[in-house]
Amino acid sequence: MPQVLSLGELLVEMMRPAVDQPLDEPGQFVGPFPSGAPAIFVDAVARLGMSCGFIGVVGDDPFGRCVTRRLEADGVDMCHVRVVSHRTTGIAFVSYRSDGSRQFLFHLPESAAALLSPEDVHEDYLRGVRALHVTGSALSVSESSREACYRAIDLCKQYGAMVSFDPNIRPELLGVNVVRTLCEPVLQSCDILLPSGAEAAMLTGDADEDTACRALVARGVPIVVLKRGARGCVVFTEQGRVEIPAYRVTEIDPTGAGDAFAGGFVVALLRGMSVTEAARFASAIGALAVTRQGPMEGLPTLAEVQTFMNSVQE
Repeated sequence: MPQVLSLGELLVEMMRPAVDQPLDEPGQFVGPFPSGAPAIFVDAVARLGMSCGFIGVVGDDPFGRCVTRRLEADGVDMCHVRVVSHRTTGIAFVSYRSDGSRQFLFHLPESAAALLSPEDVHEDYLRGVRALHVTGSALSVSESSREACYRAIDLCKQYGAMVSFDPNIRPELLGVNVVRTLCEPVLQSCDILLPSGAEAAMLTGDADEDTACRALVARGVPIVVLKRGARGCVVFTEQGRVEIPAYRVTEIDPTGAGDAFAGGFVVALLRGMSVTEAARFASAIGALAVTRQGPMEGLPTLAEVQTFMNSVQE
């Protein structure tokens, strides 16, 4: 039985190979790369040597096999991933801009990923789980996917598992009020919240990211980790605020770095590290994740993380 579980969308990414190649003009793509926020998270966990599983839906097509084959090879239990013939696997097209921003075009609401439902969440599979990870993207892809996440949270809390939440929903697509409504049931149950500054502000209405994170702790979230990319991260708990600097690396592809960070943070806590130690460990994983093109291609093994952290200390 897996110790860590995630659920939600499985997809592939097709990327422009160079910056400033817009999606609305003919040009080359590289890929497919296995992707999906909850899938990147669980692959990071598997690469670090912790037993984990995934619940989701893919199409019976080459892209579906691309994703499932990668996760299985890295050690993710895929027994609860359903394969359907009447929907295709999700796709994201990505282009990079010279100012560091990205443009995404998603095929998700009509993809196989949107078919995830509460019936896919089997109670027996969750009994031994120690940690469940939920993403905002899985809440927003469809109503049935959202209800599957809520069911998984309820069951895992009954069995004493901790719940981590990355609220990666785009408010410009749904509206802030809708996003808050979707996230509220998760916020009431989560033990670890991993927002960006914009996401923390969106959830609370506070323009200042520090104020927003303190407000989230005050409302009952035990651990809030503010992800700030190249500026590192800040951990907020009832005991106060701790700032963790980022590791300096050459960035090739930032996609998935936050999901990799989340996977490292959860693994570190389950292995008995303090919250501050977990944040440093997760920062190393997030840094290594951006050094190769493709959301999962830079995910390190435990030995690679330890070597990297030791080299920096030296």
